[in-house]
Amino acid sequence: MGVEKVTKSNNTVNNAKKIDAFLLSRLKGKPVDLYKAASYLIEHGGKRLRPYLVLKSCELLGGSVKQAIPAAAAIEMVHNFTLVHDDIMDNDEVRHGVPTVHVKFGIPIGILAGDLLFSKAFETISGFAAPKEVSLSLISTLSRACSDVCEGQVLDISMAQSKVIPTELQYIEMIEKKTSSLFVASCAMGALSANTTKLDVNRLSTYGKNLGISFQIIDDLIGVIGDPKVTKKPVGNDIREGKKSLPILLAIKLAEGKEKKTILDAFGNSSASKKEVEKAVEVISSLGIEETIRRKASHHMNMASAAISKYDNSARKDLLSLLDFVVERSL
Repeated sequence: MGVEKVTKSNNTVNNAKKIDAFLLSRLKGKPVDLYKAASYLIEHGGKRLRPYLVLKSCELLGGSVKQAIPAAAAIEMVHNFTLVHDDIMDNDEVRHGVPTVHVKFGIPIGILAGDLLFSKAFETISGFAAPKEVSLSLISTLSRACSDVCEGQVLDISMAQSKVIPTELQYIEMIEKKTSSLFVASCAMGALSANTTKLDVNRLSTYGKNLGISFQIIDDLIGVIGDPKVTKKPVGNDIREGKKSLPILLAIKLAEGKEKKTILDAFGNSSASKKEVEKAVEVISSLGIEETIRRKASHHMNMASAAISKYDNSARKDLLSLLDFVVERSL
């Protein structure tokens, strides 16, 4: 999802270029292979959604792009750190259409490249001109988000390994930490970069939290019944992998008799045939899961929108457009 699709601002592309240039300038050094590995995914694409949120949150509160760029770069470094390490844990071989970092550079360099990104993120927000109180708040916010991501990752692993089907509440708790926490941090750090009030930071954090939840549950919906031509993954990929995402949890709960058996026979079954998976997808679709998930996403979208209703400028319009795009993403 490119943010250029959700805003008509003429500055969007220029801002993305500024962020990329700043990011890459912070990821130069020796040994060369280490820094090449750290900048590799950044050079090969990515949505830059989190930096976009930093910039727009800062602009919403009267701040400038210049003020927000260090925080925007830091959040993207942390995001890429999580991607590098996730790919190693999941044994994934391709990201952004290119070999993953550990495949390209080897596992030891891959681990160290992730560690470098993590370290450089904090070096970046602590090393640029800002009031001491703001710098400390930025560091604290990013630190908390990093801890949340780790906690969320372990919750996800525990859910995957358990034979018990988690509740919707457990799923939401997991994605709040694993996914939404970086959205919260992005918006909070943008607000902090504008040197604003705690109330503004809290409002933007609420926006980010609900955007993150909406983003993930729609992403999970696409992973279950999305068009393979769009997702670039096999039909029902998440079903075959046994991913305990909200659409699948709701489908298992709602289905009865033969319908439930059809889903469970394909769920987590790596040897399930294409036809078996397609039948499971058909059952899930027939249960009205898409409508249910979009309704839940819309609920969080409304909460996010309400959190920034006090403001009235072009940055708010861009943030609202982003909410609409996230919830309405096609399958």
